Amino acid sequence: MATSVTEKFGSRLTREGDDPRIDLVYTIKGTDSDISAKALLYATAPATYDGLVRRTWEVEQISEQLWEGTVSYGLMRARPDVGDSMQSFETGGGTQHITQSLSTIGSYAPAGKTAPDFKGAIGATRDSVEGVDIQVPIFQFSESHVLPDRIVTDAYKLNLYNLTAKVNQAAFRWFAAGEVLFLGASGNKRGEDDWEVTFRFAASPNKTGQTVGDITGIAKLGWNYLWVLYEDVEDATADWIVKQPLAAYVERVYEQGDFGLLLI
Repeated sequence: MATSVTEKFGSRLTREGDDPRIDLVYTIKGTDSDISAKALLYATAPATYDGLVRRTWEVEQISEQLWEGTVSYGLMRARPDVGDSMQSFETGGGTQHITQSLSTIGSYAPAGKTAPDFKGAIGATRDSVEGVDIQVPIFQFSESHVLPDRIVTDAYKLNLYNLTAKVNQAAFRWFAAGEVLFLGASGNKRGEDDWEVTFRFAASPNKTGQTVGDITGIAKLGWNYLWVLYEDVEDATADWIVKQPLAAYVERVYEQGDFGLLLI
């Protein structure tokens, strides 16, 4: 039997008042799966009808491969229901202290002399490498979820506490492992049955193939820390003792956590 979804004659049951509602009733044929029947119903019924939005859709089996589906339309909810989620994000600039440039574009010296080669070290002196503070992009995002009271237990709150300031050990949302830092959560109980909880995150990209001076092939997860050890080297061309990178180190400064425990 070919699959079909058709609206039943006289299906448009209208309820007027402070909370107007319209039900559209459909006949679904050609499947014995309630999941498939609901998917077909959702794909067929319009998202809005007569200024109202689709709120619920459900199916009831009448016989083998025959279902009745009901789609209810109502006013846009004033507040989200359990299971709903809201997202927001922000991009901006932060500061980071660096001691190495991506590349040295130019160097200048008086006539007859050669500028020493510091291999990208910034603000190098005879004794140290001072570096510079630069603006770096920051991507922060948050998600608000309405969770039932049975989930937001003391144990769940403790999980949120323990995951704060940890980095995702596995892929999370559209980010790879190591790129997301959990900044914490805040929750408000709504009545007796549910909580609205907001989760805050910051993202920093993983990088591979980085170069520091003559050191190549450096790989760093987003929230790991890269620092450089410098040594004194004689620059025979410039006749000068310079600071140049001797080694680069990638340090893990945040613990990893299972973001699956957030239950979102």
